[in-house]
Amino acid sequence: MRAPKIAMGLVALLLVAMTAACSSASTAGKSAGLSVLSPTARPAAAPAPGEPAPHLAMPLDYRSAGLPCTATAVACVDLTTQQAWLLYDGYVIYGPVAAMPGSPVYPTPTGTFHVLDKVIDYHSTEFNNAPMPYSVFFYPGDAFHVGSPQVFSHGCVHLSWSAAQTFFQDLSVGDEVQIVA
Repeated sequence: MRAPKIAMGLVALLLVAMTAACSSASTAGKSAGLSVLSPTARPAAAPAPGEPAPHLAMPLDYRSAGLPCTATAVACVDLTTQQAWLLYDGYVIYGPVAAMPGSPVYPTPTGTFHVLDKVIDYHSTEFNNAPMPYSVFFYPGDAFHVGSPQVFSHGCVHLSWSAAQTFFQDLSVGDEVQIVA
């Protein structure tokens, strides 16, 4: 699924270039009904649990978005704020979304990882065959997957249905995942 992600990223970068080249982009965008963000805009708080966070109409550079991850990340998780994002070439293309990490007893690992595997209908062999739809494994036994954004996981990162589907669709095996505390 690398091609759709690359195409989406190229479209996003084209939008950034077009906005920079047009001094009246903000006015023109608003009159055309487009969502145009200024370079100093900050992302809104994560949507309420279960609410979708659409792909951004105008991607934000990770620095201006205030992300704790670097430009090399494709997925970024902030355990402190319990938020997650998807990036393309250093630009936020999705998020923030609510992301519930592991509990203090079963913490989510921090650091830089890579997507190991994706399983659309995974069931945990460790936790009584618990369903883990749209699993994207980034560490042995830990994945992004559908789960309650209000309940701590056993080390995974719980996402809403729509967010888990988007992470599953947009992430590829080998993509960099950064998880920070």
